[in-house]
Amino acid sequence: MLSPVDATHVPPTVHHIPADKVCGRAKDVIRRLQKAGYEAYLVGGCVRDLLLGLVPKDFDIATSAHPEEIRRLFNSCRLIGRRFRLAHIYYGRDYLEVATFRAPHDDSDDGGKVNDVGRIINDNVYGTLEEDVWRRDFTINALFYDPISDELLDFVGGLDDLRNGKIRLLGDPEQRFREDPVRLLRAIRFAAKLGFEIEPATLACMRPMGILLEGVSSARLFDEIIKLLHSGHGWNTFQLLGEYDLLQYLLPLTYESLEDDDTGNFERMIALSLRNTDQRLAEGKSVMPGFLYAVLLWHEVSVVAEELQRKGMPELQAMTQAATDALQDQVDFTAVPRRFSNITREIWLLQSRFRYRDLRRANLLLTNPRFRAAYDFLCLRAEAGEPVKDEAEWWTAFQTATPEEREVMCKGAAVKGSLRRRKKRRKPGIVTKAAHTPAS
Repeated sequence: MLSPVDATHVPPTVHHIPADKVCGRAKDVIRRLQKAGYEAYLVGGCVRDLLLGLVPKDFDIATSAHPEEIRRLFNSCRLIGRRFRLAHIYYGRDYLEVATFRAPHDDSDDGGKVNDVGRIINDNVYGTLEEDVWRRDFTINALFYDPISDELLDFVGGLDDLRNGKIRLLGDPEQRFREDPVRLLRAIRFAAKLGFEIEPATLACMRPMGILLEGVSSARLFDEIIKLLHSGHGWNTFQLLGEYDLLQYLLPLTYESLEDDDTGNFERMIALSLRNTDQRLAEGKSVMPGFLYAVLLWHEVSVVAEELQRKGMPELQAMTQAATDALQDQVDFTAVPRRFSNITREIWLLQSRFRYRDLRRANLLLTNPRFRAAYDFLCLRAEAGEPVKDEAEWWTAFQTATPEEREVMCKGAAVKGSLRRRKKRRKPGIVTKAAHTPAS
């Protein structure tokens, strides 16, 4: 157990946190807690981001008040969680998260437990501010800010690490990663987001301890993948996951596909997709987890589908089977919710329909609810180097064409289709020569 240390009290003339950037509701909650006799501070990512001049996504509060005491102070408070009891104070559909100071685990106390490998399985041991510091993951997330007194508390040199661009785990890295292996992914996410370096002692444990991710629930890993790759720094994050040998524990099919693809098309496709996702997020546009997984698993699906077709399976059936197998394999590692995996499957199955250019089917595809996502996927494939450039260009033109222009574009394909259909018609009583050919 690490011993509590004295805090460095950093005045506003040194920390320069802009008061007007602090959430007013968070300030009101802290003020009310303090008036009731409790300690209360902003903590974690919001303090880190305020010091870096970034706009915090959330304003989390840490306090000496226990969850039930918080609920008595705020009528709109709801308590959530069992492993980690938290208070949510609601403002309409929005809420602020308030956590009670935690103490180090002690198996003699029923409130906190770790399993045989050191992973936290119960986390409701309440403690002091000084003890709570050591329960934080990284030094840059262990800074406490009192917006009422405008004072910053730094117990562990977090401000220096922030200024020096260092990601440093608090305490013994091996023990901290064993407590919660997701800290491996958080280190990657902060390094990619902030452009920081992971300090040597923390980094040295990451590769050998990546296997601990296999013990994390697939539902939690799905959430972490979305945080990693939809963070606005997805491509940098993906590269770091590969560099530190963690990709194989999250996306094994993607990892194997990158090894198997000799053309480099698949890696280009991922890079183009994640860079485009980063750009969309920077512009405030929406992104779809279903599209992300369509990209990450595409190589596996396309290869398996081609193999099934070579064995005689019809194209649509082969793609359906390959899609089902890939999604099932991935669910064993990250529990992709069906509302997203269904979109992924639809994007894949629509790819073959882009080859049909007769007017009826083209107009029908254009009205499909998943047309836009499937079309974007087709263009991504073309840009990455797959031989679908003509299809992508034709559909790009078709969308902006007038009804008359569309009819002209499809006329050639319609004539060929008509000829094929006429050849299939046979008059009664007429037997073709082929019908007399003996079976081999």
